[in-house]
Amino acid sequence: MKKFVTLFTDSYEELKSVRTITAAAMFAAIGIILRVFSIDVGNYIRIGFSGIPNEMMAYLFGPAVGGLFSGGLDILKYLIKPTGAFFPGFTLVTILSGIMYGTMYYKRPITLKRVFLTKFLVMVICNMVLNTLCLSILYGKGFMVLLPARALKNIIMWPIDSMIFYTLTKTLETMGVFKMIGKSPAAGIKSKP
Repeated sequence: MKKFVTLFTDSYEELKSVRTITAAAMFAAIGIILRVFSIDVGNYIRIGFSGIPNEMMAYLFGPAVGGLFSGGLDILKYLIKPTGAFFPGFTLVTILSGIMYGTMYYKRPITLKRVFLTKFLVMVICNMVLNTLCLSILYGKGFMVLLPARALKNIIMWPIDSMIFYTLTKTLETMGVFKMIGKSPAAGIKSKP
């Protein structure tokens, strides 16, 4: 339990760093651009990759930063390109997913197994159950009516999203991008500038 609390306190300390704020601005810009290229399939399904910056921030800076960044970016993306009605439940679910990513990735080496497991947990808890519940409340449709199509979309996207995040993270790590922003997340320590 102490280790779990330490994850949050260490992540909270990251908020005091100018590099964290700068990285958040860069990843927010990337997330907004990726949102523009998402595809809406009806009212209930969206295919896109704008969640990758949320995962990257959670990986680099932990669950506290990941949750705050995810929630703030969710609101910002809605203000820039509103689609459908705004519902605070979606923002809360996005915050939860940022916390989950941060808890699973922060100060831990990224392995394909860890990425697949984390993606699976987030997709089941946040995407399939909680987001479908939010859609059910928002549009007045039955939960079980919406669930099959959303579950199918998430099952299809699970390996795709996992491989994209894993490959992107390993590539950025190899290129030294994380060291440029003052982080060495695989080792769980800060690099000295």
